[in-house]
Amino acid sequence: MSLHRLYPAASYAPRPDPGNFWQTTVTLPEPPARPDGDLRADVAIIGAGVTGLNAARLLARGGLDVVVLDAAWPGWGASGRAGGFVCMGGSKLDNAQLIKRFGLTEARAFIATQTGAVDYVREVLKTEKIQADAHGHGEWSLAHRPRDAAGFAEDAAFLKASFGIQAELFSQAQLAERGLASPAFHGALHHPIGFALNPLKYTLGLARAASNAGVRIYGNAPVIALHAGAPNRLVTPGGSISARHVIIATNGYSADGLAPWMDGRYLPVPSNIIVTRVISPAEQKAQGWSATEPVFDTRHLLHYFRLMPDGRMMFGMRGGTNLRPRDTARMQRRIRRDFEAIFPAWAHVETPHFWSGLVCMNRSLTAYCGPVPGYDHVWTAHAYQGSGIAMGSYCGAALAQIILGQKSPKSLPAPMREPPARFPFPGMRRMLLGLAYAGYGWKDR
Repeated sequence: MSLHRLYPAASYAPRPDPGNFWQTTVTLPEPPARPDGDLRADVAIIGAGVTGLNAARLLARGGLDVVVLDAAWPGWGASGRAGGFVCMGGSKLDNAQLIKRFGLTEARAFIATQTGAVDYVREVLKTEKIQADAHGHGEWSLAHRPRDAAGFAEDAAFLKASFGIQAELFSQAQLAERGLASPAFHGALHHPIGFALNPLKYTLGLARAASNAGVRIYGNAPVIALHAGAPNRLVTPGGSISARHVIIATNGYSADGLAPWMDGRYLPVPSNIIVTRVISPAEQKAQGWSATEPVFDTRHLLHYFRLMPDGRMMFGMRGGTNLRPRDTARMQRRIRRDFEAIFPAWAHVETPHFWSGLVCMNRSLTAYCGPVPGYDHVWTAHAYQGSGIAMGSYCGAALAQIILGQKSPKSLPAPMREPPARFPFPGMRRMLLGLAYAGYGWKDR
């Protein structure tokens, strides 16, 4: 069976992205060499992002021989395109829905895993001495409608009673006092879990740590076939890799046809980001915005943004359903329009950087971390629902611990180990996304 992806081939072409601000903040290393011939390893990992690289470095330090294969190079995909929010996430179900579906005990375990994932990334930065411009404390949810602000008191009480998370409420006037002034928002809920970083610096730091641990990382090496066996065998254009264990860590950049069980169980979704020029202190004062914590609003088609330490504003949003040039141009106009509506005093501020990437959703609306049915010792973690820096890092570490015999797959919270359902009419799931977005747009009014 040939491989099939949902977006134009150019969306997956291994080339630099001149619009990606993160790529301007680092000296990009030379892409790793392609594998040549037939290789062997204990573990072969597909995808050199935060999931694959966290798994790789721990597996290698556990004494296993590890190979990482990437269709481009470390950090090329979502891990080097993300907004850089290290936050609670991994589900699109709200907390009440989690409890209804999985029970209070499992919901609490899942929330504890999300907070633990944030702590895990913080510890990796410290242990591996990765300088990734980490900043901010906690996360803000801003109400784009008065009725959303009115519901925050109940949300805060629920977080405290069910999960022990202490959240604070802020009125529109109090937001201005905290350096979060915008006519677009009517109040906020803030909790202390989370921070932000430069995701590409983080990913490249993980690649260095994995290489130092003895991991062999190969680039420009798309996996075009997976043959089950003892060992399993991955085929690339340059040769093959035989390994007892395989981890598929490609998330939104996955392809149907590689492992049949996965076909139609994930949905890549475009996300779009702009970054401004440096906004001067006087310009920040004119808008009344100087806070640097991660922020998102209460829309279904949410905006997520943060003022970075150097004074640039990173501003992202969902909403596109394709990555053709005309579609990305339309999203660039739309994201600029929304930026100006939220920050009217910055309507004159240039946004020289714009790029898109693919986050990953699924029908179950919770991340999956576990075995790939139909194979022995083939594993995957994916569908972080657009919040993959922390949860993807944690899942990579969890898969390494499972392979090393340090953790059982059953020890993960139920929302993470429940196999995701297949989308109906899976070949049409990108078109169904457009219908869903139309519904979300109506709900966001």
